[in-house]
Amino acid sequence: MKIYSVGGAVRDELLGLPVKDRDYVVVGATPEDMTRLGYKPVGKDFPVFLHPKTHEEYALARTERKTARGYKGFQVYAAPDVTLEEDLSRRDLTINAIARDQAGHIIDPYGGAQDLKLGVLRHVSPAFAEDPVRILRAARFAARFGFKLAPATLRLMRGMVEAGEADALVAERVWQELAIGLMEAAPSKMFALLRRCGALARALPELALAWSSRAQYARSQRALDFAAAAGYVLPVRYAVLACALADGDAPEGALRQMSARLRAPADCADLALLTLRRRQPIVLGAQLDAEAVVTLLQACDAWRRPARFEQLLQAVECCHRRRAQPFAAAARLIAALGAARAVDAGAIAHSESEPHRIGARLRAARVAAIKLAFDAR
Repeated sequence: MKIYSVGGAVRDELLGLPVKDRDYVVVGATPEDMTRLGYKPVGKDFPVFLHPKTHEEYALARTERKTARGYKGFQVYAAPDVTLEEDLSRRDLTINAIARDQAGHIIDPYGGAQDLKLGVLRHVSPAFAEDPVRILRAARFAARFGFKLAPATLRLMRGMVEAGEADALVAERVWQELAIGLMEAAPSKMFALLRRCGALARALPELALAWSSRAQYARSQRALDFAAAAGYVLPVRYAVLACALADGDAPEGALRQMSARLRAPADCADLALLTLRRRQPIVLGAQLDAEAVVTLLQACDAWRRPARFEQLLQAVECCHRRRAQPFAAAARLIAALGAARAVDAGAIAHSESEPHRIGARLRAARVAAIKLAFDAR
């Protein structure tokens, strides 16, 4: 029985990056061996165990055989006679097919360490084509590391799309990979790769249509990378992505369709829709008078959800900023919101003897507060 650290932990160590999680492969053991040593079985599709003390994952070495289309169409074989090299051969990219033994020695049968030095994403074997999720993973790693795709791997991915493998992607996996990729350092590289191999039209047809315009595509990529550089949260980055739909015939319908198919979380879907609806008055926020600003804040439900309103401003800033020009509207609208929220709505309601007038008085007080804030600036 031999134990090896594998995958992302070894890759990130070689890159000098912090390691978050460690995974291990166990060669020469049976499930009974693992349970006898105190490991807890947790795997559903193949034998995976949790270490009795560290709770890290230990998987028995295994091979896989394709039995049907999609990412679940596999038959797994895990037994003591499966070698480490055989286990590594089923992995997606060479940079993820590196192992380290307990003495610290690197085992790299597929050249992953060299590809790390070269900055290349390369498939380990033709078995890459058996799992369509690997297209998304390769794109995600491009966004994370900025690596280029090996020409042979690009050809393989295009062949997968043409063969209909990408049609078997399910919404949960698309969203899972998309969400991770959006949070990487250069999300534009993920979409560039998906576009080059043809998978964008299968996984995100609304975006593929919107990005048929080269100008819109270029704007979107700049906006996504600006959001990443600013460190904005996932709902903001998804809203920035949705801005690409703005020039279409029915942008809100396209966004609802995309969000529903992806099963995007409510905070992401809601902020994206709000961004499409309210982006134009926000862009003009530096010129709006106090009355118009109150109308805008009311429409955005900013009184009750100020944090979401700030995220809305961030998304619009990414989509509409110009080089070397600050987004003046944001600071002005944040100041206006602060002034308006300082108005004591409870006191106004308590002092008003005619309930039907409370709304008008509250609005007038907010307008007055914002005017004072604008004058002070």
